[in-house]
Amino acid sequence: MTKKACITGITGQDGSYLAEYLLGLGYEVHGLVRRVALEQPEQRLSRLRPVLKRIHLHAANLDSYASVFHVCSRNAFDECYHLAAQSFVAESFADGFSTMATNINGTHYILSALRELQPNCKFYFAGSSEMFGKVKETPQRETTPFHPRSPYGISKVAGFHLSMNYREAYGMYCCNGILFNHESPRRGYEFVTRKISDGVARIQAGLASELRLGNLEARRDWGHARDYVRAMHLMLQQPSPDDYVIATGETHSVREFCELAFAEAGLDYREYVKQDASVYRPAEVDLLWGDSSKARAVLQWQPTGSFTDLVTEMVQADLQLHLPARNADLAAVQPD
Repeated sequence: MTKKACITGITGQDGSYLAEYLLGLGYEVHGLVRRVALEQPEQRLSRLRPVLKRIHLHAANLDSYASVFHVCSRNAFDECYHLAAQSFVAESFADGFSTMATNINGTHYILSALRELQPNCKFYFAGSSEMFGKVKETPQRETTPFHPRSPYGISKVAGFHLSMNYREAYGMYCCNGILFNHESPRRGYEFVTRKISDGVARIQAGLASELRLGNLEARRDWGHARDYVRAMHLMLQQPSPDDYVIATGETHSVREFCELAFAEAGLDYREYVKQDASVYRPAEVDLLWGDSSKARAVLQWQPTGSFTDLVTEMVQADLQLHLPARNADLAAVQPD
């Protein structure tokens, strides 16, 4: 019997990789998207282009319980992966109210609709290492206390406890994945890793002369999104639900990321990167470093590739994106 999976946030980095992975396993994949995405598919569904004809998309707004209930009342799912969120930390400081409302209420609406209509559907909640914030121990594991330092982190802690509460109070199969930073060429441009890889490509193409960044000494545990969606799926295949930290176990600074990224294009980051105090966080998180021993032992999960491989892939992808623009500029200055 073909399993049916529902993915919220299917248009994002993780959602697109997860959709591809589940399709490869023979799943029937459904996704919840805002109606505007269906009206502007070229812009809003670009990450799904390779699999768009193989998935089922449903218009829904996670700010509306009626909207979520409507989709769940007409489709039966075996698994639900709740990835949708306002996930850019800087934006959560700029607009904390909408971040909290969307992230917390959206999670609650999905859980409530599933409990009412499909209590046997397995549920995955996308937690975040930002929940640890001002870390109490290093590296961070499942038992490390949370101390979030942003509205985004706070909203994810609330979602984590909502998922746990539905598991304990109603016996639902709910898992929390505490995922550390995971990147790819599909990362949004607002995130520092993509900001760097895109910045390198723009500078190489002559479209920019500098890259302005905040705290270069902040350290993160960076992995590849493609590996992390495998972990999401593995969590929902276990005999009983539980919570897992997913991380590489290595940390690197933003400065290291810059050094490797610019070197990939034959450039010295020190000539182009400018620190800008205006993009520092109001409450900084200096070190996030995950201990995924439990996931490796129970799920038999481990990351593939290296930090260098990840940086190389992202920079090369953005160099290719900006190559047409560079060629067009060169053609424009050639004499007839």
